[in-house]
Amino acid sequence: MTQSKDAQRLAVDVIRTLSMDAVQQADSGHPGTPMALAPLGYALYARHMRHDPEAAGWWDRDRFVLSCGHASMLLYSCLHMSGYDVTLQDLKEFRQWESRTPGHPEYGYTEGVETTTGPLGQGIGNAVGMALAEKHLAAVFNRPGHDIVDHWTYFICSDGDIMEGVSHEAASFAGHFGIGKLIGFYDDNKITIDGSTDLSFSDDTAKRFESYGWQVLRLDDVNDVDAIERVIAEAKSDTARPTLVVTKTHIGWGSPNKQDTAKAHGEPLGREEIALTKQAYGWPSTEPFHVPEIAATHWREMVSLRAQAHEEWVRKWSAYEVEHPELAREFERRMNGELPEGWEHAIPEFTAENGNVASRAASGVVLNGLAKVIPDLVGGSADLSGSNNTTLKGEAGFTKDTPAGRYIHFGIREFGMGAVMNGMALHGGVVPFGGTFLVFSDYVRPAIRLAALMEQRVIYVFTHDSIGLGEDGPTHQPIEQLAALRAIPGLAVIRPADASETAEAWRVALKREEGPTALVLTRQKLGFIDRTKYGSASGVERGAYVLADPENGAKPTVVLMSSGSEVALVLAAQQRLAERGVAARAVSVPSMELFAEQEREYRDSVLPESVRRIAIEAAHPMPWFRLVGDNGVVMGLERFGASAPYETVYQQLGLTVDELVEAAIG
Repeated sequence: MTQSKDAQRLAVDVIRTLSMDAVQQADSGHPGTPMALAPLGYALYARHMRHDPEAAGWWDRDRFVLSCGHASMLLYSCLHMSGYDVTLQDLKEFRQWESRTPGHPEYGYTEGVETTTGPLGQGIGNAVGMALAEKHLAAVFNRPGHDIVDHWTYFICSDGDIMEGVSHEAASFAGHFGIGKLIGFYDDNKITIDGSTDLSFSDDTAKRFESYGWQVLRLDDVNDVDAIERVIAEAKSDTARPTLVVTKTHIGWGSPNKQDTAKAHGEPLGREEIALTKQAYGWPSTEPFHVPEIAATHWREMVSLRAQAHEEWVRKWSAYEVEHPELAREFERRMNGELPEGWEHAIPEFTAENGNVASRAASGVVLNGLAKVIPDLVGGSADLSGSNNTTLKGEAGFTKDTPAGRYIHFGIREFGMGAVMNGMALHGGVVPFGGTFLVFSDYVRPAIRLAALMEQRVIYVFTHDSIGLGEDGPTHQPIEQLAALRAIPGLAVIRPADASETAEAWRVALKREEGPTALVLTRQKLGFIDRTKYGSASGVERGAYVLADPENGAKPTVVLMSSGSEVALVLAAQQRLAERGVAARAVSVPSMELFAEQEREYRDSVLPESVRRIAIEAAHPMPWFRLVGDNGVVMGLERFGASAPYETVYQQLGLTVDELVEAAIG
């Protein structure tokens, strides 16, 4: 084994040199933090973490999150030196088109990257979610002598992560729930892009995390690899609390002219400064991307020791399969992201007797039916359980002492909830759901965006979806939120028109294995749509479908369409128009995104090009213009709502059957 101090020094410094060379070649990026944190990256990947480059997705591996994603070259260099499928050529193509080394780590692009980071603070929430999933699954599946779920989650965060509000939400959550197998390193380098952190930041971060219930440790010299080992061991000695290690570093370490300055943060060092820095390291070559053989050998040997944990786990898994075959099959199913056979039979059917309810109430019935057969459904609400109808009846809550519980009280932490749910989904073994009011989707939006970017199966339950919530007034009545959510690529927004469509919406959300879904639900009651008279709610899966056509087979001269509660206006207007001799088609459009995915022939069959179209929705009209065409009309809201009974608000703002009929005739 090449365990000499020289080998270790080269193994650390190769992370620094690869990082500065890649940033220089790309002519953009962040070299200073990778240079500073190279010893920590080495200590984690080469000396401590349980991981196997030959099996990057091994279920019981330790997870690592680089929350300060701008320091991506630290991660890419460690992955390359560890033997993951990240080649030297990939490092040379840093930040280039379709490179496997994009400017910030992106899940699914690069082997070994556990989550997409860069928007600061969210990585901490992701790490909390991963560690939460580990804690929950360990409680559900481990048995005496068979700890098949037993791993740690590590993260590195920066001053910027710590300043962002979502880090406060996630850290408070983790401390309260005792997410103990979570170890974070806070890179306390006192530098941001603008200069010293003193310009804007004077918090006592250690005290803040102590108040959250974290164990707080200190690492005074990140270049002391043995000290890193000792602090990790101390962190692991307390499994009842998460740990934050306040880590003193020098950004741009070793750079004669740029160390400890903002110049080392977000721009290349420059070729002359790189040469001087390599000279200061005693680096054996001036050529860029040089990897000394002794460093490569040392990394290979050290990582091979880490990979032995995988071999040990395989033996444990084999014994577990023998002793607990049913549990093993269930764990395998869940980690593979599969749903139980026959789960769709648990979706209730609604009738005229039980279907005249708000879609949030129908959603609660469906969720509870599904939860009985899909134990993977784990989630809750941001302090609105009763309002969101997300409570799992008869199920224990997730707490410090009952980690097998499935219902999570996220608290009033909407953004934190979204970031934690992303981490849960990325870990695997659970299907996370979380609820709040639609108007507060703005608070969750950055996490929704990353869930869509990473194509994760995360389900958002957004209730109180319009001016229909009435007396709470414009602060709580969403207007622009539907348009904002519909603008996120890869997010399916489903706004069901009745209880039957709500049931189908849950079916669609669970069947979507590669992308998040937002269920948008009413506070007010909705009428039951008689499916013996109108189109089948199974059309939800296709995003839009014909509810009703003119009688006697007449061709429609106008198409009326909407989503959610306003579909009732469309159906009433169609009947009114028929009485006046106007042949109208009624169309429900629960999901514009799913409709856009359909073949052109189907889309044309629902919305014939030659027929005039009118859309109505109690929200901003912008998304509908792509469906109504040049000669169509959109009846929506380009103002905020008002505090009054919801029927009055609809009437005063012109969203009525009468107005819709007049628009169709005109």
